Amino acid sequence: MQLGYVVIYVNDLERCHEFWMDKVGMVTKRTTSVSGFIIPQIGFADQGVAIELVPNAFMEEAGHGSVTVAPSMCFHVTDLETEHQRLTAAGVVVSPIGDHFGSTTFAFSDPEDRWFAVISKP
Repeated sequence: MQLGYVVIYVNDLERCHEFWMDKVGMVTKRTTSVSGFIIPQIGFADQGVAIELVPNAFMEEAGHGSVTVAPSMCFHVTDLETEHQRLTAAGVVVSPIGDHFGSTTFAFSDPEDRWFAVISKP
């Protein structure tokens, strides 16, 4: 596995985006538009790992409610099915493999019910 990006759920997207860009020195690596919401991925220009800023308003509209837990992490793998089988065999709670905004993915949960995504490496 390779860490792809970390998701941070935010209440004020513009303020948080400006903070990471202006105060921390990150750049916008990618921007996705989903259901009328802008979801930027940011990070340091010379590094592959990114932070995705997901508005809580998007989560609420999608039926997940406001997210106040720690950030979730997304991992990239080259063989999604093998990784799904490996985690399942290890007794990890995993979701079915499916499509998530155009990426083939599944999620798994830790012992405290925090969910992490695993996505096929683009």
